[in-house]
Amino acid sequence: MKKSNIAVGVIVALGVLWTGAAWFTGKQLESHKDELVQQANARLQSWGPASTLTLTYQDYQRGIFSSHAKVVIQATAQTADNGWLKPGQSIVLDETIDHGPFPLLQLKHFNLIPSLAAVHSELTNTDAVKKLFDLTDNKTPLVADTRVGYAGANHTVVNLLALDYQNAQTGERFASSGGEFTLGSDSKGDKVDFDLNLPNLAVTVKNEDNQPILYTVNNLKMDGNTYLSPEGVRIGDQSLSLDKTAVTVNGQETLTLNDFKITSSFDSKENKIGGTIDYGIGKILLQQHDFGESQLKLTVANVDGQAMKTFSDNYNAQLQDLLKQQGLADDPVRYQEDVRAMLLQNLPVLLKGSPSVSIAPFTWKNSKGESSFTLNANFNDPATVTGEATDLSAVVDRVLKTLDAKLNINMPMATEVMHQVGLAEGYNADDAQKMADQQVKGLAAMGQMFRLTQQKDDNITTNLQYANGQVTMNGDKMTLAQFMSRYMLGVPTNEGMPQ
Repeated sequence: MKKSNIAVGVIVALGVLWTGAAWFTGKQLESHKDELVQQANARLQSWGPASTLTLTYQDYQRGIFSSHAKVVIQATAQTADNGWLKPGQSIVLDETIDHGPFPLLQLKHFNLIPSLAAVHSELTNTDAVKKLFDLTDNKTPLVADTRVGYAGANHTVVNLLALDYQNAQTGERFASSGGEFTLGSDSKGDKVDFDLNLPNLAVTVKNEDNQPILYTVNNLKMDGNTYLSPEGVRIGDQSLSLDKTAVTVNGQETLTLNDFKITSSFDSKENKIGGTIDYGIGKILLQQHDFGESQLKLTVANVDGQAMKTFSDNYNAQLQDLLKQQGLADDPVRYQEDVRAMLLQNLPVLLKGSPSVSIAPFTWKNSKGESSFTLNANFNDPATVTGEATDLSAVVDRVLKTLDAKLNINMPMATEVMHQVGLAEGYNADDAQKMADQQVKGLAAMGQMFRLTQQKDDNITTNLQYANGQVTMNGDKMTLAQFMSRYMLGVPTNEGMPQ
């Protein structure tokens, strides 16, 4: 037999196998499509319980190598008027599903990893997203390609089209250079990673004085690698960074933040969740005046994992009930008050396990010096405290175990800050410097007069410690009631004051 005939036979055999495998994969997808939709809805509920969204499919058409369907996203409660989608509105994705084991969509990108399917999705023009299509001359503003593995893991790349919308009558404008968003998860949705790159974004609106306000964002990046703890709390590593964000009012740049970064890292060990959040701003400019740079590190430790899950579940359930209230969207003040009340109501749950919080440190630095603030707070679990709370100290001790706070204001640094404030307000350099010197010296003198601060060399300092009902303020020891009487505008007490 000729070698050419053997080669042709091999190619034909591979073609038959591929066709058969693709047909079988299509059959499997069709038989499990309801299950896949249920899994998607479960993930929606887990990742965004307050969204009240549900997913369905329509017009499923199966082929040998590919299938076609429409995925429809609607509000769960079609009578709600304050959800992400109004009653009757829907978001529709037109999807082409290439069957495995080697989906054609992947082969186009030279991806030879065997997969169950590759899905190409395009946003379609519906009433809910009509404004987006108006910005793109009726081109789909969102295109996504998803690879679905045989074990259920998936990876999605979303391409965002560049947008530029202008309203000549109102002066409003929205412009974006487009970007890319990737999202991946395992079969259960427990492990999730994401990445967002948005090079440029600009939004112009009018303020109450009919002046144009321009908000700009340059090189926005977000990424994360998260997973569920054994208790069901999402933890892991996340970061956000901006090269520059600015606010410009009537052509004058009023606020600029350069090199803005947030990173967080949380894990779980033996039912205890802990981690750190770091904030950083490389340069702060107010009306083009340099206000220095700032750093903040927040550390949380010993948070009970189950208590955290209970807090999250209770808060999300109450938030969903709140969002169902009629007219809430038109009353932001009431919304904020209700949310604050919910947080305070559920906050004691987080104290199980006696967690701790620290700020170590918060710094603000400019060319003249650096100021800092540190805080360490250790909490009690109220459920483990016995006895009646008969006085203020007993009430506080049920929640707070120890507190240690230190504030250090570098006077040359603070003077430079106030000097820049004076310049921003229109004073000349000499007058601004004189005012800054007077203000900082006045602050130091007033702090010492009221025994709030001490001065050592070029630093204004405050030290505060609390434990077991006793307060130490800049070396002075007193009961909590005495401290409140001295520093909290005369809270009544029968106890004497230290001399």
